[in-house]
Amino acid sequence: MTATVASHRKPRQHPLAALTGGGSRSARAARTAATLALAGAATAAGLDGTGQAAPQPTPAQVKGRVDALYQEAEVATQSYNGAKEAAESAREELSRLQDEAARRTEKLNTARSELGAMAASQYRSGGIDPTVRLLLSADPQRYLDGAAVLQRTGSHQATAVAGYARRLGSVRQIQRRAEDTAERLAGTEAALKKHRVTVVHKLGAAEQLLSRLTAEQRQRMAGRGGAPGGAGEGRADRGSGDGLRGGSGPEAAAAAARAADPRAARAVAFAYAALGKPYVWGATGPSGFDCSGLTQAAWKAGGVALPRTTYTQISSGPRVDRSQLAPGDLVFFYSGISHVGLYVGDGKMIHAPHPGAPVRIAPIGQMPFAAATRPA
Repeated sequence: MTATVASHRKPRQHPLAALTGGGSRSARAARTAATLALAGAATAAGLDGTGQAAPQPTPAQVKGRVDALYQEAEVATQSYNGAKEAAESAREELSRLQDEAARRTEKLNTARSELGAMAASQYRSGGIDPTVRLLLSADPQRYLDGAAVLQRTGSHQATAVAGYARRLGSVRQIQRRAEDTAERLAGTEAALKKHRVTVVHKLGAAEQLLSRLTAEQRQRMAGRGGAPGGAGEGRADRGSGDGLRGGSGPEAAAAAARAADPRAARAVAFAYAALGKPYVWGATGPSGFDCSGLTQAAWKAGGVALPRTTYTQISSGPRVDRSQLAPGDLVFFYSGISHVGLYVGDGKMIHAPHPGAPVRIAPIGQMPFAAATRPA
């Protein structure tokens, strides 16, 4: 009995056999699937480990990408500034046209009232002059066409009717111009919104990259004149002063004295007084500036009205060779003329670099030089 029972017992399997061998076809398939699943899990775990993780970008790589993002943001900022200037101009023109249309409409209504009184008088006296009947026509075009004919006939009321016709035509012309301006304004405001989104996106991407660095890495990067990293950034850009402190010290006085004329000297003095103020994209002061906003404000202090953007400021005066630069000249950078600074002598400029970097002194060789202009 014991032997019979023993003969029906299943042999014990090695633990590995439960995974790799023996059993029915369905059992073997299940074991194979389990083996593959375990292998896949092990592979995934290996990929998630530190040995297989994607390498973190070095500070130098971060600096390169951040610099590129800031430059792209500055291109978009200048487009934004141009669109904003165009929108303000269109808005002012639209307001002027609307005021003009209102004034001319008032005169038109006065003329119509006078002709209406004339018609009533003639009706009471037994007849209506053809010119007045024409005035009362419901078809404005028929009225205008007929008025020209009547004026040629020498009717005693033709002059009054022709005057009304001229006023009506001028009102319509002003209204059409106002409609065209309103349409242009809508398109400019759409472009303004687009450029704003681009700037915010580029600056946000740069800040996200910088957030991956430690405070020490950011400080070291700033010490090499790279992306913003706090107060230490100024070390690479300083001139003979601390490069960040505004005022009218000996260096500022010396630069102003070497300026091409008194207007340039005042522009230089303004730029020195702005040292340390924050970069604010789209700003023209007094508490913050972008690059072209700073140069515009500086030359405004000198009594010269510069246009708003880098690509229009470059045409604000004669070009100056790099070897002939004088304090007050505008120096432009990059092939797209997307950055500008104010030259202060000794190969240096004052400029508003980018977010996180205040207005400062920097060598003009720090960026790809494009051209220079002396505002006139």
